[in-house]
Amino acid sequence: MNDINKNSPIPLYYQLEEYIKGLIEIGEFNPGDALPPEREFAEKYQISRMTVRQAFTDLVNEGYLYRIQGKGTFVAERKIEHPLQVLTSFTEDMKARGLVPGSILMHFRKIPATIQLAEQLGIAENAPVYDIKRIRLADGVPMAIESTYLSAELTKGLTEEIVTESSLYEYIEEQLKLTIDRAVQTIESSVAGIAEAEILHISVGAPVMLIQNRSFQKDGVPVEFVKSIYRADRYKFSIEIKRDKTYR
Repeated sequence: MNDINKNSPIPLYYQLEEYIKGLIEIGEFNPGDALPPEREFAEKYQISRMTVRQAFTDLVNEGYLYRIQGKGTFVAERKIEHPLQVLTSFTEDMKARGLVPGSILMHFRKIPATIQLAEQLGIAENAPVYDIKRIRLADGVPMAIESTYLSAELTKGLTEEIVTESSLYEYIEEQLKLTIDRAVQTIESSVAGIAEAEILHISVGAPVMLIQNRSFQKDGVPVEFVKSIYRADRYKFSIEIKRDKTYR
């Protein structure tokens, strides 16, 4: 697309959105680049600044752009896509995409299981549980706040050093010889509070994804329960689905 077609039934703001997306795709604009001011787009295509502002706003909401007050509008980093059909750890997921995974440990402690944790982990109330909270990084950029809970009886020997220096899934499967077979995951949309915004380097009120993951062994015994807050501007999930003819 080289121009805005004012005779097209397609709204002008949408045409401009697609044009800017195309420039990003071909590398004309790269992550971190500043876009020309709204005025320049309006003058170049002889459209109103309100139309340009609508296009910019939509692209910000879709995660293609971001704004810095007083400085302008910039191209956002590409989102990391995670397929929901495959069960992987954060470390495995980042490595598969050529990114360097990292973590900042916020706490590692042993706590008595609450009623909710006991239910999620299939253990007795007040049974010992490892409570691990980490900031998950990709190439040094905060991507998520992750709280992991494991039965201390099932994962005996787990230490802060293991959590800090290696993949938790590797320890569970290779050292403890437990097989993680499947998981049930829920995803909800929310907005960042003050604490989440500070940790994830985003604005208060920015969109985030609340994810709960409960993984199981083949015999149905729960292995872990994880609650995460992911940046919606840097992460997206994809799933392949098939049409079920029984609903016809």
